[in-house]
Amino acid sequence: MVGKPPPLVDRLLRPIDFGRLKEEHSAPSVSGVRSIVSSHPAQGLTPDRLASILRESENSSPLRYLELAEEMEEKDLHYLGVLGTRKRAVAQLEITVKAGSDDAADQKAADMVREWLERDELETELFDILDAIGKGFSRTEVIWDMTATAWTPVRLEWRDPRWFTFDPVDGRTPLLVDGGASGNAYGEPLPPFKYICHDHKAKSGLPIRGGLARAAAWGYLFKNYALKDWVSFAEIFGLPLRVGKYGAGETEENIRRLMQAVTDIGSDAAAVIPQSMMIEFITAGGATGTVDLYEKICEYLDKQVSKATLGQTATTDAAPGAGLSGSGSQHGDVRDDIKRSDAKQLAATINRDLITPYVRLNLGQEVRPPKLTIGQAEAWDPTVMMPAVQTFVSMGGRVGMSAIRDKLGIEDPGEEEALLQAPSSATPENPPQEPLETPGGRPTIARTPQTGSRPLLEPLKRPFGPEARAAAAVLAARDPIDDLVDDSLGDWSDLAIGVIGPAEDLVAGCSSFEELKARLATALGRMDSRQVTERLARASFNARLAGIAGVSLIEEETP
Repeated sequence: MVGKPPPLVDRLLRPIDFGRLKEEHSAPSVSGVRSIVSSHPAQGLTPDRLASILRESENSSPLRYLELAEEMEEKDLHYLGVLGTRKRAVAQLEITVKAGSDDAADQKAADMVREWLERDELETELFDILDAIGKGFSRTEVIWDMTATAWTPVRLEWRDPRWFTFDPVDGRTPLLVDGGASGNAYGEPLPPFKYICHDHKAKSGLPIRGGLARAAAWGYLFKNYALKDWVSFAEIFGLPLRVGKYGAGETEENIRRLMQAVTDIGSDAAAVIPQSMMIEFITAGGATGTVDLYEKICEYLDKQVSKATLGQTATTDAAPGAGLSGSGSQHGDVRDDIKRSDAKQLAATINRDLITPYVRLNLGQEVRPPKLTIGQAEAWDPTVMMPAVQTFVSMGGRVGMSAIRDKLGIEDPGEEEALLQAPSSATPENPPQEPLETPGGRPTIARTPQTGSRPLLEPLKRPFGPEARAAAAVLAARDPIDDLVDDSLGDWSDLAIGVIGPAEDLVAGCSSFEELKARLATALGRMDSRQVTERLARASFNARLAGIAGVSLIEEETP
């Protein structure tokens, strides 16, 4: 009697609650702990308040820190630009899927995942998951759709990180803030197979301390101070100082009129005063150096944020009109090592929290989930690697077809799908020649000329038709070995192409003798002598058996 299959569990061996998979678990609410309303802690931010907010985030109360991180993206245009560049650089990378093995079930799982990845919304969903780069973590709820035959993730819904916290004991286990409804004062553990929990590491340590916003917050604070002082300076010294002068003995009424005129000039640029009075404009020419100071402070802080986010400043802080000469020309929007690291971290999270549950729910725990890779994990040039694979296989090496298909980006063929095949050597323009006859009247194997020119074989080819008969008439008495050779190697020119063909292709593709010598070893490695070797081995075996048994190698024709 076959027992029941084991219950489906996640990587932490927690059983799957299928009922909860069908429901939205952390949707926003008008009232309660999952409100979309923010307290905006960036308003009136001071060093003491910032230090307090950062300390709170470490003690299982990250609410104000996450609100501050959101406001930083809204109020600091430079931070918004460089952070968005980093996230989009990864979200737009090509995604490849490698099957767990060549087994039919594993191949089916890989094809299922590839089909799901064709969704148009995927790039936006990946961008939302990468919100963890700034805040340290992101939580994305998987909205599953269940039919009679399959589970499908129809949406990856970004959830506000303010609605989540961490277990105070380890600082890593994610919890959903529920106001104590679950019996846990800190929050409810997230159900398995329901969330994509991406903890992004800008630095080692706890997830709440791993985001870029924590490091950029101090630059944001000091830049705000510099901007406020700069605006105040512009208000005071941006317009010339207006001084009204009046003569001795002026009445109080005239003095008030002069004061009103000076004030009106500041707002309306127009005033009427008695002829006996004078207004003088004094410019703040000595304050130029102070203007440069504020600008330099802001530029310095922006460069530090660029270095922390993109790993460089050349593509974000270059002077207007300046080219990217020198070291700047070597910078991309995001440095390659940072982009690769972001892509690998994201792929690991997707494989763990989405691909594996998707395969487990539909195909069971025995199927090996495919591996998703974001970006080109390694250099694999088909023009270089495919000849190497061919040589390796010719030497007896074994290579899985699924691995090569994954490298080339080719899906596995369907059961009834028409397959591409190598072209046949015989063509209608070159029909097989008529059989040749030996002096004894016994026909040999018909030989089919090969399509295309093979100069190295031409001097060695035996003649056909009348020339062959003339040559055969010159032959003297033949022995059984001659018959064996004609019968076994009648199509020897076809077999020789595998040996001589790579050399001919090499000669045709080289423009100099030095290039031919340099590439000759490659051609030698591609020569295929297996068919010739096998044919000779069989002929030797047949000859030995015929000699032992005392029989003719070739069946004589009956007159």
